[in-house]
Amino acid sequence: MLTASVAVLAAGLSRFARPVLAQEVDGAELIRRIDATNQTRYEHVQEFTDKEHYAVFRGADKTKPSAEMTVQTTYRKGVGKDYNILSRSGSGLIQKFGLQPLLDNEKEINDPTKVQNSWIISANYEMRAQPDRRQQVDGRDCVAVEIKPKRKAPNMIDGTLWVDPANGAICEVEGIASQKPSAFAGTTHMMRRYRLIDGYAMATHARAESGGMFGHTVVTIDYSDYRLRVLP
Repeated sequence: MLTASVAVLAAGLSRFARPVLAQEVDGAELIRRIDATNQTRYEHVQEFTDKEHYAVFRGADKTKPSAEMTVQTTYRKGVGKDYNILSRSGSGLIQKFGLQPLLDNEKEINDPTKVQNSWIISANYEMRAQPDRRQQVDGRDCVAVEIKPKRKAPNMIDGTLWVDPANGAICEVEGIASQKPSAFAGTTHMMRRYRLIDGYAMATHARAESGGMFGHTVVTIDYSDYRLRVLP
């Protein structure tokens, strides 16, 4: 608890406190905050579980999924991710050749020896902050950061980050995959949204849309029921 003297000091200083506005943030400092926030999350989040609902929409039908899957995800630092499939429905082919490879790819990305290669940080991306370009994301006043991967991979995004300038937390990322997942796929447009849970940015919704030889496909993921174990 605060001592009485510290509490008085805090109360006095609160008169001068005000939110960090986008135009007040130096671009280089914002990128340093993004890097630091990612590193802090990695160091402190030891484990988490969540529930993830996957839905695949094909062709012009935007309301009825061709396939769905709900999984319980467990992440452990130094181990990676594991998935327990709770339910599945719809096309067996999409389950086998679409959703299952998606889970397998997530496990590979989160391999402890590789996971830092996919972080959205300046070591992996060219970043250019745009402090005058702002957008509200879930009530947060965010600024844009253009990102371009330093290497091409299906999970690396060429596009825009929307970042909370006060703490460097990612609110949303949107753009196109820097590499097609296969020769048969078209350009993949990707979006993932985050919110702070126990002080750390965790995904809440993702969407990927692509065309190609096998037609138009949209995949959505909704994340819920987070439980985090973090270091103090």
